[in-house]
Amino acid sequence: MSGIYNRRMQDLVRNLLAALGEDPDREGLANTPKRVEKALKFLTSGYDADIDLVLNNALFSVDYSEMVIVKDIDFYSLCEHHLLPFFGKCHVAYLPSNKVIGLSKIPRLVDVFSRRLQVQERLTSQIAETIKEKIAPLGVAVVVEATHLCMSMRGVEKQNSFAVTSSMLGTFRSDARTRMEFLELIKLRSASAMRSSAGANLVCIDE
Repeated sequence: MSGIYNRRMQDLVRNLLAALGEDPDREGLANTPKRVEKALKFLTSGYDADIDLVLNNALFSVDYSEMVIVKDIDFYSLCEHHLLPFFGKCHVAYLPSNKVIGLSKIPRLVDVFSRRLQVQERLTSQIAETIKEKIAPLGVAVVVEATHLCMSMRGVEKQNSFAVTSSMLGTFRSDARTRMEFLELIKLRSASAMRSSAGANLVCIDE
């Protein structure tokens, strides 16, 4: 059955190439439908991911109550509005109550949600809500900084703009000192951009 779906997608890509005024059979494009089909399956592989399998029981009972931060996680996603990439850095923190997540699992969690058709706001909240659900920490904070090619390549064509979104849950929402400690530790590039350039094109979307 998957072979039928693969061929259908390849046929759709061929039709798209023809609709754009190209010859799908010319040398440079002959294998493009197959390549696009494989690329899109990889870039949207997060739909098939099982969160529990991704975490793979890497949830540990630990007597540790300080902030855990994994920052500068690279991610790549596709904007659901134009099917163009957006990409950047994700910073994740939580305050354990009685469980922690294996550190390597947090970037994997980011990959699960970024490898879907997304909007940045939803991506940010999905990561935070999943961590909250799986280990019930005292608080979770997620900040995502991204460049959107739908803004850089088309539309307003602002090549230096980027968007910042955040999701603050629990202690990170209620305690300003905890929130500020997290933001200071990850040292957002947006903060340095605002200090260094009054004319920077900055989009800030804060929850």
